[in-house]
Amino acid sequence: MNMSPVTMIRELILEIYDLGGPVVLFLGAVSIATLSVVLYKLWQFRAAGVGRHKALREAVEAWDHGDRGGAHAALERSRSYLRPVVALAMQGGVDSARLDAEAETRFARLERGFRFLDGVAQLSPLVGLFGTVLGMIAAFQALQDAGSAVDPSLLAGGIWVALLTTAVGLAVAMPTQVVLSWLEARIDAERVLAGQAVRSVESPSGARPAADAPAGQAVHA
Repeated sequence: MNMSPVTMIRELILEIYDLGGPVVLFLGAVSIATLSVVLYKLWQFRAAGVGRHKALREAVEAWDHGDRGGAHAALERSRSYLRPVVALAMQGGVDSARLDAEAETRFARLERGFRFLDGVAQLSPLVGLFGTVLGMIAAFQALQDAGSAVDPSLLAGGIWVALLTTAVGLAVAMPTQVVLSWLEARIDAERVLAGQAVRSVESPSGARPAADAPAGQAVHA
């Protein structure tokens, strides 16, 4: 007899509850939520063009060498989320504090969800350990109730079920921490790129300082 998907899910939940108790069930729900956040962040990074700044780099390089037309043409081709920040810097008359704030606003959007992932990575092992402690308490209570008729398999079975919660907690925490570290490293690289781009536009190496004058004029003066 075929079961409906709802019935299958209910049976699976009951099996998980019987195997590891409410702690494992809770960690399973947390793992599903964590996977959803990770997939969303990967999609968001791809949609924003994180790491894909070829045209933006070409625009900054052209501006740095004094090619204003080439810089604007390359900037038009860019699909980077940092394009508005660089365009604002190229307009001139905007102080560095505002440019940094514009860039940080975009970084803040990309960093949404990092606190959740960090919380999962930090708390999942503790939740698993809490489940292990509860399981050990229940196992020793069962051993005490058995009295003189002690069955070693009773204690062993309670211990491995108790340790299961710690294993699940670590299984949730370790991949989450790895993904979070990778995402944070990407953001750090993006922040460095944004800072270099803004400073290069503000102080291009190919620009002649206003105080410089041709040698003939300097001698005449």
